[in-house]
Amino acid sequence: MTFVLTTAEEITDAIDAIIADVCPSAGRRPMYGGIVFEQEPGVHMTMVCGHFVYKNHVSLEFGDGYRFCDPESVLEGRGKYRRHIKLTRPGDIESKFVRAMIEQAFSKHMSEQ
Repeated sequence: MTFVLTTAEEITDAIDAIIADVCPSAGRRPMYGGIVFEQEPGVHMTMVCGHFVYKNHVSLEFGDGYRFCDPESVLEGRGKYRRHIKLTRPGDIESKFVRAMIEQAFSKHMSEQ
């Protein structure tokens, strides 16, 4: 399967819709070559996650992903804090538990405030 722009748009639109449902007040802005989401719009310190389109996938990244419960091992990355999910087709939204990870990201961020 060739990863095309329409596939990337479907994936990023699905992520945007999940975030809007999980945290309707979240801010959305372009940053680092992608789109980042903040708990409080315009407050950089409240950044929760972001999505970034690459040649062969969309990466959904979580700055504090190392703290997530991930029984299905969908999170990738070995850095100190950041973890990500590589999405190559719209079906990955469900099969890689994107909603559950986004819910964790916003709930963990809210519990720290």
